[in-house]
Amino acid sequence: MWRLKIAEGSGSYGRYLYSTNNFVGRQVWEFDPDYGTPEDRAEVEQARRLFAQNRSTLKANRDLLMQQQLLKENNFQQTIPQVKVGENEDVTYEAATTTMKRAASFLSAIQAMDGHWPAENSGPLYFVPPLIMCLYITGHLDSIISPEHKKEILRYIYNHQNEDGGWGFHIEGHSIMFCTVLSYICMRILGEGPFGGQNNAVERGRKWIHDHGGAVAIPSWGKTWLSIFGLFDWTGCNPMPPEFWILPSYAPIHPGKMWCYCRLVYMPMSYLYGKRFVGPLTELVLDLRKEIHTQPYDTITWRKVRHLCAKEDLYYPHPIIQDLLWDSLYIMTEPLLTRWPFNKLREKALKKTMKHIHYEDENSRYITVGCVEKVLCMLACWVEDPNGDYYKKHLARVPDFLWVAEDGMTVQSFGSQLWDATFAVQALLACNLLDETRETLRKGHDFIKKSQVKENPTGDFRKMLRHISKGSWTFSDQDHGWQLSDCTTEGLTCCLMLSQLPPDIVGEKLEPERLYDAVNIILSLQSKNGGLAAWEPVKPFSSWMELLNPTEFLAEIVLEHAYVECTGAAIHSFALFKKLYPGHRRKEIEAFMQNAARHLEDIQMPDGSWYGCWGICFMYGTFFALRGLAAAGKTYNNCLAVRRGVEFFLSTQQEDGGWGESYLSCPKEKYVPLEGNRSNVVQTAWAMMGLIISAQAERDPTPLHRAAKYLINSQLENGDFPQEQVTGVFKKNCMLHYPVYRNAFTLWALAEYVNEVKLPI
Repeated sequence: MWRLKIAEGSGSYGRYLYSTNNFVGRQVWEFDPDYGTPEDRAEVEQARRLFAQNRSTLKANRDLLMQQQLLKENNFQQTIPQVKVGENEDVTYEAATTTMKRAASFLSAIQAMDGHWPAENSGPLYFVPPLIMCLYITGHLDSIISPEHKKEILRYIYNHQNEDGGWGFHIEGHSIMFCTVLSYICMRILGEGPFGGQNNAVERGRKWIHDHGGAVAIPSWGKTWLSIFGLFDWTGCNPMPPEFWILPSYAPIHPGKMWCYCRLVYMPMSYLYGKRFVGPLTELVLDLRKEIHTQPYDTITWRKVRHLCAKEDLYYPHPIIQDLLWDSLYIMTEPLLTRWPFNKLREKALKKTMKHIHYEDENSRYITVGCVEKVLCMLACWVEDPNGDYYKKHLARVPDFLWVAEDGMTVQSFGSQLWDATFAVQALLACNLLDETRETLRKGHDFIKKSQVKENPTGDFRKMLRHISKGSWTFSDQDHGWQLSDCTTEGLTCCLMLSQLPPDIVGEKLEPERLYDAVNIILSLQSKNGGLAAWEPVKPFSSWMELLNPTEFLAEIVLEHAYVECTGAAIHSFALFKKLYPGHRRKEIEAFMQNAARHLEDIQMPDGSWYGCWGICFMYGTFFALRGLAAAGKTYNNCLAVRRGVEFFLSTQQEDGGWGESYLSCPKEKYVPLEGNRSNVVQTAWAMMGLIISAQAERDPTPLHRAAKYLINSQLENGDFPQEQVTGVFKKNCMLHYPVYRNAFTLWALAEYVNEVKLPI
């Protein structure tokens, strides 16, 4: 059976691992043939069968392998009887508190020993194949990916193949060329023949590729990976010159002006492009050349397919100005830079690019900023030195990205350990069940404290295009190292709330100096318009650069932006900080809050909602906006934006009392309800809390009673809630799965309901 190991620094390349906090938050799956009882194995197999049977309607897993292990390790038994509220019955205080206590008991039981809540954070279907392709190229596939790994990765691919034979951009998406070609290659690398795979998966995938124009229609990231693998020619790719990294900082286009994710994806891509690296042309590669293209490989005119992209993949069409730029680089610049004497400049650029790659690797303990960057940086290190320690340090961190559940094994974005923990802790604190949850809160508090980043990046970090990180919290763990504003605000909020409780219950409070460091991070990330950026400050006078977005399937990736959820969370956190530490930078904090609240009012949509950038979608954004406005002193009575936000929630409540929003709201940028007007427990919790924050109970509690009834009746026998549609998103078009949301936010909403709404006993 698979076993989840927590906060351990072991592994086949363990001597190349290092950590800033003894691996707190690390979560690694290992296969142990002797682990578990026959009953445990039967339970896992049953979970796998049920997922496969229902995969066409329920795309997201419940993380049942993790649940099974932690519930058993924590000796969980749900002793509180389940309650249901009849169709013609009202919600009572007893029914609401009983459901809340059952949910709190369950949430406490899926906490790990180091204090975090392990969970998958994935969903995109382009995360797995590049890792497999990279390990195949470097010759380390079999040493890192065991037969059991291969079995589970194939299971995941099969479970998320669409009925038409293709694979979507994410687990709920329509089939696209990018993920279908990559999934096809991945299956073949893992041992499936041209007609192999479950339910004829390989042949069905190949048919989809051929029916939609063949692999030449793959978007630009796919063209890059196919070129690396020997299935495409680099002359069919738009230029990615590494000389970009030696431009002066005052140049109109410079890496330092770009959003960190965009910068760090194209950094190793430009190195591999500059090298024109191609992996070994094995028999499999030669076979794949015949299988994924619709004409003989040697007859393809590569320069003619540079701008070709399948219509299924095209979310962000390139403007003419961008195509002109690529054509100019392709026709005039690249021929010069690959010939003497200008090739000396390329050599210099490649060295500078590699210097940046090593810097980012070392400062993230080889986790890097995310899984897309991770694999590219790992391959670049191998290309530079196949036997070097840089590459081996990368191999040591590969297990950090692998996650297994009942639908198989996938690759994580990089983990949401800190993010999930902050919401779980706030939900438990809202329950006012200190006696029952004290140990859970103590461990959660300890994890959050140990996860705060204590230092800035090493050396002259600004020269290396990095922002301050001291005092921040990352999305995952301290080793990751990348500051994130909303994680910092939620981490700060948790520490402030827990500091008001007795230390013998929840542990010693965080030192004021470390709180001040967190405040400094948040203040540093406010934009001129009052909104809060996520990773780095918004660069002024650079908005035109979004016209150069080189991807076809993501939007607004070139620059950092301000986000409604980051802004709302910061106001909420600063309101509490100002109350507890009134003397620290008070004027700056007050100005920050005023400007941030004004920004929220300015960006409200015409229908009263706010567009959420990291959750689906208007439900998520509107909850965080109303939470922030309330903390800034804005109420239903004194703020039009609050009234309009409330009306949006009230107007979108479903007949069953819940709320449900489709992921299509994100790419379409307009509210789209779930098909069939279904509800989703997580989105119901967001809407419910947004209304409670806005004092809906004082005006008319009926919508809250209806929502509470929906949540109460949705709870499962063991205190869990059903896993429904995915609720996270990334750059408008890529959905993310957050399994802990269904436990944390539902509990939080029920707790606020019990606290704020008058109920019959």
